[in-house]
Amino acid sequence: MTATLARQFHALHADGLLHLANAWDAGSARLAHAAGARAIATSSAAVAWAHGWPDGDRLPVELLLQTTRAIAAATPLPVTIDIEGGYSDEPARVGELAAAVLAAGAVGINIEDGSKDPALLCAKIGAVRAAAVAAGVDLYINARIDVWLRGLAPPSERVAETLARAARYRAAGASGLFAPGVTDPGEIAALVAGTDMPVSVLALTGLPDAARLRSLGVRRLSAGSAISEAMHAHVLGMMREFVATGRIDTGGVAPASYGEVQALMARG
Repeated sequence: MTATLARQFHALHADGLLHLANAWDAGSARLAHAAGARAIATSSAAVAWAHGWPDGDRLPVELLLQTTRAIAAATPLPVTIDIEGGYSDEPARVGELAAAVLAAGAVGINIEDGSKDPALLCAKIGAVRAAAVAAGVDLYINARIDVWLRGLAPPSERVAETLARAARYRAAGASGLFAPGVTDPGEIAALVAGTDMPVSVLALTGLPDAARLRSLGVRRLSAGSAISEAMHAHVLGMMREFVATGRIDTGGVAPASYGEVQALMARG
């Protein structure tokens, strides 16, 4: 079953634009499925916050695995998990994590280079790919390249630096290139033209609309932590109002009824 879902997930990157409304637990995965999602992705920040932890490789790994198992059990869709930097700088341990994530039901991962030497991510990807081969699953390894997010190159060199890293990650076993932070259509087109891997981008202010992204050749659009951020802001506002006044104020947002939510969470 896992191998079949992996093939299905790879195929979703072959044509068109895959929209990933990032989830953080089984319930939000059910909502994404009900909304028409074709695959379920997590946001590391959203998962960490759901467990009361900050983002940034701080979440205990067992909570990550519990979340993976719960999401995979809650939906028949392919599941891809954001494992940040792999929760270790030891490639062997990152490979072990990848094997555990696969065993928990995921068929894809995001793994990032951050501000560290690209050689380290190459080694991590190699270990992850070896673990996937041993498991007999064509794991989709989305290499997140943080040139834009972390300002790792001057603006005139961002595309070239990203493509240079992408080539190394591809050789190590990566399946896709994720360049969060890029919004300029010309730079996006250059990334697509400069790699044979599917290109993913992050939904940000200033990003071209979905139709334009499709025409540029982008294959995957991630919501990142944006939906979770909005949800937390709304919940915090309602809680403050209730603690202060005892009133439930939804801020003009019509709440789903108890019965509607029950129906969305129904199993079998």
